[in-house]
Amino acid sequence: QVQLVESGGGLVQPGGSLRLSCAASGPDFWSYVMAWFRQAPGKEREFVFGINPSGNTYYANSVTGRFTIAKDNAKSTLYLQMNSLKPEDTAVYFCAAGRSPYMQKSNAYGYWGPGTQVTVSA
Repeated sequence: QVQLVESGGGLVQPGGSLRLSCAASGPDFWSYVMAWFRQAPGKEREFVFGINPSGNTYYANSVTGRFTIAKDNAKSTLYLQMNSLKPEDTAVYFCAAGRSPYMQKSNAYGYWGPGTQVTVSA
């Protein structure tokens, strides 16, 4: 079992950057498929970026060239570097851990953090 806690959210102007962190506790962090999802008000939770134990990544088209993901197994921490932020990136960002290879599916993840708010506004 793994517990997840996100941090690093906040208010940023359009074009700015933020780095989100997801600290995990529990054994075998290295073996999980990890992902970031986000949920804007009135919208469904959507997949943003994922990484599997082999280091293979998959991401949503909406973040192409702007977001990157990193996983530090030694620190049991997942990161999401977000650059060139847009108002439409405003959402609560969630970290998730699971065993399924289907990274984009929220029901593939058994563990979720409480989320961190990201607001992109002038």
